[in-house]
Amino acid sequence: MTKPSSNRKKATSATSNNSKPSASSTEDIFDPENPSTATITVTAAEVEELSETEQRDRLHLERRVERAFFEAGKALAELRDRRLYRSTHSTFEEYCKDRFGFLTFPVKS
Repeated sequence: MTKPSSNRKKATSATSNNSKPSASSTEDIFDPENPSTATITVTAAEVEELSETEQRDRLHLERRVERAFFEAGKALAELRDRRLYRSTHSTFEEYCKDRFGFLTFPVKS
């Protein structure tokens, strides 16, 4: 299996980037006259690449999630189309909000 290329740049350690501001740039970090603006220095952490096994596991789990969303969508469509909510709710939107805690979005037919 070939390793997919990464579009993400690897982070480097802060010590090699001299991220500590010099005394002359201290006023650039915080301007008391304009407190809504500030310069924030963020130190990046190096992230380890996934092994081939981890990449396979991620792909497998992503596919499971995609299938679950697909199956949920099919079930919701059938509930809506057959109006199986009608004994307790007057609209599908009310049913979804009460039963599942979310509103539906219009579907293009």
